[in-house]
Amino acid sequence: MNTLNEPGKTRGAAPVARPRGAFFAQWAAELRILLVAVLLAAYFQIVNHDFLLSNASLVNLSQFIAPVAIIALGEIMLMIGGDIDLSAGMVFAFAPFMMVFANDAGAPMWLAVIAGLVAAAIIGFVNGAVTVYLRLPSFVTTLGTLFLINGITLTVSRGTPVATPGSPEFASVMGAWGYSEIIWTLALAIIMHVLLRHTRWGLHTQAAGANPLGAGEAGIRVNRLRLGNFILAAVLAGLTGILEGFRITSIDPQAGGNQIMFLAVAAAVIGGTPLTGGSGTIVGGVIGAAVLGILNDGFTLIGINAFTFNIILGAAILAAMIFNIHIGRIRRKGGR
Repeated sequence: MNTLNEPGKTRGAAPVARPRGAFFAQWAAELRILLVAVLLAAYFQIVNHDFLLSNASLVNLSQFIAPVAIIALGEIMLMIGGDIDLSAGMVFAFAPFMMVFANDAGAPMWLAVIAGLVAAAIIGFVNGAVTVYLRLPSFVTTLGTLFLINGITLTVSRGTPVATPGSPEFASVMGAWGYSEIIWTLALAIIMHVLLRHTRWGLHTQAAGANPLGAGEAGIRVNRLRLGNFILAAVLAGLTGILEGFRITSIDPQAGGNQIMFLAVAAAVIGGTPLTGGSGTIVGGVIGAAVLGILNDGFTLIGINAFTFNIILGAAILAAMIFNIHIGRIRRKGGR
């Protein structure tokens, strides 16, 4: 995206397409992550033959991957632009309660779901507006809204879980059926991949993350992009909470929290999206979530202590970040 700063570029000019070499480099990175996932799955299958051959194991695996991956889709868009949303786990818990309140007020279930997503979008707008227009770091803004939203959720719910409303048929589509969440995940991943790689919005997000000043001088509305991505990330977090509420047939104000948000960020980082912004991949984020799911489910099946998962997770994040930084330096040296 350095072409944004070349002489002769006028304001309003769209960024050029990514170089073919960068395209193949990104796919090579995704293939490496996929290879890791395949090797891990093969190992756990050899150790425990029920890992991939048991329907119950596959359902558990898909239900771990799905919520992490969906939230990661929004975090990836933010991280590419140099931002992050720490409040996603609390939006995860907040949106389902807004859905319940709308349904209790007489709204049909489909409209109640939309109400929950609108509530999540409002939170995303507040996060984005404070970050962009008051020029606060997104880490600080979303750390504040993390506690704010958690307090609101606990207050309006009185800290008490409620049953998920809706007919069995509607619930089945929205997450109650074993594989419905992973189908939602794949559909959203395809949409987000197209958005990031083949639309002006995605290309401009990458350009703004790599060089905000140059992108602004080229006529890209950087602030609008950042605000939109905050809204998108919050809506995806809210949708994830709603899907999980239908899956477990209960909406818990203590659900989600920081754990699922950090898992989503970890999936994005393992999938090749650096915290420094400027690049990232939807496919890699989904594969990163799959790697985490395989590790979690595999450790459970072979009887390894759950604390070991956090050790592996921490090491994987560090390794992925070191690798991404090292590859980035090599690319920059090669481009000189």
